[in-house]
Amino acid sequence: MESFFRSLKSERVYLTHYRSYKEARTDVFDYIRFYNHQRRHSTLGYVTPVEYERGR
Repeated sequence: MESFFRSLKSERVYLTHYRSYKEARTDVFDYIRFYNHQRRHSTLGYVTPVEYERGR
């Protein structure tokens, strides 16, 4: 979880100025979808978390 939150902050939150709570919430949920379904992770053998879980 610490790795996820570090990535969320450095790749998204600190780089974005949100005009509202709703905008921030939507963006964070979009990042979570990206993180789990598209972002490849070196610790998982360069597959996404979803691909990793399916392969188990």
